[in-house]
Amino acid sequence: MEEDKDMSYEEGLSEKVKVWVQENLRVVTSVFIVAIIAFGIYSYSDRSASTDDSGLKKIASSETAKQDTSSDTTTAQDNGSAKMTTPTPEKVAAQPTETSRETETSFIEVAGSGNGLTNLARQATADYLDKNADSSLTNEHRIYIEDYLRKKVGHQGGVKTGTNVEFSKDLIKQAIDASKQLNDRQLQNLKKYSARVSAFRK
Repeated sequence: MEEDKDMSYEEGLSEKVKVWVQENLRVVTSVFIVAIIAFGIYSYSDRSASTDDSGLKKIASSETAKQDTSSDTTTAQDNGSAKMTTPTPEKVAAQPTETSRETETSFIEVAGSGNGLTNLARQATADYLDKNADSSLTNEHRIYIEDYLRKKVGHQGGVKTGTNVEFSKDLIKQAIDASKQLNDRQLQNLKKYSARVSAFRK
């Protein structure tokens, strides 16, 4: 008798579980899917973190190798009395080339790769304003100044890498004074040009 009761109780319990699962199938499935997604995200983030660490180790080891290589370039002569150093490409590239120099009456600008007369006029203006700051000048004034210098400098021929162009300080001052005579309409018209100059957007 008791065995029949136990069996009927177990059958009733399993029936209840089956009914509950059928009624809550969507909830159970949703929880299962969320658990799988969470596990996937966790394992992916764990894997990418270890990949980042190995990437940093590779970068560090390549930097160490570069330092070792540069130290190997120092070689001793056969008699060991003097040392000769061979410069590495990084050291050669790091030596600054002269781009500008100032004399008593002018700024001499040296053209770099891709520079034109306008770029050199812009650099001369910047050099002059570093020494003679003028907070009243806007980017539009500076566009006018560099164009004024470009037209009045009197440089003959093209500008190539290494070309020297001399801008007198008096000419730069004239250009600044002339820019201050511009009216609002003229300055507004120059805005479309000043907006294109990346150096003015800093």
